[in-house]
Amino acid sequence: MTDTVTDDMREGSQERELLGHPIGLSICFLTEMWERFSFYGMRTILVLYLVKYHLFSTEKASLIYGAYAGLVYMMPIIGGYLADKYLGSRKAVTYGAILLVAGHGLMAFHGPQAYMDGDTVVRSDFYLNIFFLALALIIAGVGFLKANISTIVGALYGPKDPRRDGGFSIFYMGINMGSVLSTIIVGYVGEVHGWNYGFGLAGIGMLFGLLVFLYGQKFLDGRAEPPAPEVLKETAFAGINKENMIYLGGILMVIVSWFMMQYQELVTGLVLLVGAIMVGIIVVYGLNKCEKEARGKLFVALTLIIVQTVFWALFEQQAASLTLLADQQFDLNILGLFTIQASQVQSMNPGFIILFAPVMAWLWVALSKKGIEPSTPAKFGISMLLIGLGYVVFAWGMSLDESTTKSFMWLVFIYFAFTMAELCLSPVGLSMVTKLSTTHIVGMMMGTWFLFTALGNNLAGVISALTGSGGHGADSGQLDIVATISVYHTIGVVSIVVAVAIFALTPLMKKHMHGVH
Repeated sequence: MTDTVTDDMREGSQERELLGHPIGLSICFLTEMWERFSFYGMRTILVLYLVKYHLFSTEKASLIYGAYAGLVYMMPIIGGYLADKYLGSRKAVTYGAILLVAGHGLMAFHGPQAYMDGDTVVRSDFYLNIFFLALALIIAGVGFLKANISTIVGALYGPKDPRRDGGFSIFYMGINMGSVLSTIIVGYVGEVHGWNYGFGLAGIGMLFGLLVFLYGQKFLDGRAEPPAPEVLKETAFAGINKENMIYLGGILMVIVSWFMMQYQELVTGLVLLVGAIMVGIIVVYGLNKCEKEARGKLFVALTLIIVQTVFWALFEQQAASLTLLADQQFDLNILGLFTIQASQVQSMNPGFIILFAPVMAWLWVALSKKGIEPSTPAKFGISMLLIGLGYVVFAWGMSLDESTTKSFMWLVFIYFAFTMAELCLSPVGLSMVTKLSTTHIVGMMMGTWFLFTALGNNLAGVISALTGSGGHGADSGQLDIVATISVYHTIGVVSIVVAVAIFALTPLMKKHMHGVH
């Protein structure tokens, strides 16, 4: 494909290249790969660590996970805004990476293991505070890095460069490579050799990412610099310039996140409140500021943004209740050849993505050539249907076997359903937002997408909490298998109902999209 790209098409793209793409793409690829290695590596063992090392109940561990996941996807709204308006992507990514290295490094210092003193669980409050501080540093770090590393990739290509989609595909492959490697390696090290070693390994991965980005900044050719460098030098308050004030604001993000992580219930209320406010602002804007056609597109985008909450709430069970389920209820011996750890089960999702993403991309193109490719709303409906059916069938399968050595194939099935559903929704989601939003508020709409993604991730923890046994102490991390089957069946049915509703509304939404596909 790159052989047919003319000089006119390359206009505005980075001139220096590597393997047919802008050379800066390789730096973004490696930085994101190592960042995702650290992020997913820590996440893959987090819930197991909470219930096995700190003896938290399933309910409490799930709420901690949900609060963390919700804040992680909420903070990029702030980090993206600060980078767009002041810092520029390069400085924002560097600062975010430094916070991430600090956070992951701190996770390795977990203090003494909790123990039972009669009916009382004894934990070290000092080290728990360090643990929550580590999570807060990671939350703020992701806030500054996640959205902005993608922005840099986009800045490497000119507006007419047809290599852009291929570049993002390569970039996302880095995400999945980091995820596969971390869930396998960090999961094994954490469960077998010690949780602190697993967290430490994730931290080393993030350090590699930071070093790669610091070394590779010279290959970005100034495409991620602040929009107005002179503004950063202006005094903001008490003799502190605006750039340093933003860095201090990042520390404030850490402090707020540290507080929120200790009062997990507040996170759900916060995300719901902000989400409701954003929906209200967008609806008022659409009614008062948009012409009829633009208003229709905007409301379709808003509808799909809200709907995705259901998907992420179900999808993110894999790092919460499903990991505990794999640990407690499934035979993890693979064909009698080797045994995997419960956390390593999560590697199936990114592994399946690497295998099937090209197949799905080919399928959409083939259907498009025949004029029968599903519209974006229909793809959202298919996604909800697939993940809903996955949970209903998975719950049925678990109900057939009362042993604690259930067939591993049921886990393969549910993770395959996750992946197929994700490939119908995730790749088209952000593209849909940019295409259907009016130019003046496209940034606000992108922020709202991340906000409802955050809500879905947070609700994943709330749903996972419903699967707990309500036990105390050493047994508090056990799942109630009957409750788990019931919860999975219920959320599966809810997702199927949402899918049916989307399919019913698809003709109306297509009409209001006015030809945008």
